[in-house]
Amino acid sequence: MTIRDYFKKAQKEKWAIGQFNISNLETLRAIIKAAQNLKSPVIIGTSEGESKFIGSKEAVALVGSFRKEYKLPVFLNLDHGKDFDYIKEVIDSGYDAVHFDGSKLSLKENIEMTKKVVEYGHKKKVFVEGEVGFITGASEILKEIPEIREEDLTSPEEALEFIKETKIDSLAINVGTFHGMGVSGKDPNINLKRLKDIKDKVGEKVFLVLHGGSGTQEKDIKEAIELGIVKININTELRAAFTNALGESMKDKPEEITPYKYLPEAIEAVQKIVEDKIKLFGSINKI
Repeated sequence: MTIRDYFKKAQKEKWAIGQFNISNLETLRAIIKAAQNLKSPVIIGTSEGESKFIGSKEAVALVGSFRKEYKLPVFLNLDHGKDFDYIKEVIDSGYDAVHFDGSKLSLKENIEMTKKVVEYGHKKKVFVEGEVGFITGASEILKEIPEIREEDLTSPEEALEFIKETKIDSLAINVGTFHGMGVSGKDPNINLKRLKDIKDKVGEKVFLVLHGGSGTQEKDIKEAIELGIVKININTELRAAFTNALGESMKDKPEEITPYKYLPEAIEAVQKIVEDKIKLFGSINKI
């Protein structure tokens, strides 16, 4: 089954696929272990920065090797690609999907650039995600919760226009989430009314994606899936789990200099987060 097949299945059966971002082999291994344990499809995400750190071809090879070894539906997606030339590079490297983030552009400019990405991506049979509505924040622990401005939320009318003009496969929307999470670990509620309005407007013309899933309240996640979200992105929670567990491991083993002896705790911490999210999203036993 392709990534599109799984999105269709999720849309029909009211569950969501998790996208989990990586910047190293250990985090990827943790995600694969969780997917294997719970028999869940997963999407591996790399931002432009993460993919440049790993290497786009190396990321494709790593994900491909795990896919082949464990016979799992694991898909690789470029997250928040903004540079067209770099998006072309990762497509040519063998990514399964790309996300073009033109949310800081005017709607007209966003449509024009997204159409270019769709045209190039679809020629290579690559799944393309677009974005309407600016999602603030950064994938880190934030001391202050960002202000969610009304004008940054996705307009249902603009979403429909964007979909019709660009022929994208999936759409990232702003319904009140943000990248990163607060120090409390609990973020403000999703604007479920705005999500319903968008879904009512666009119907099943496109798959809807929720960014900023880290820290989002579980009851809101469940309701968002019921309202049509089929993909949820998680990054900050994984980064925090990995870093905190690694710090504790190094503290407990101050004399240890062999990485594979102090990294398992960090892998286990990330794996637990991913398994919790898979259960929350309802993608367990969906292979």
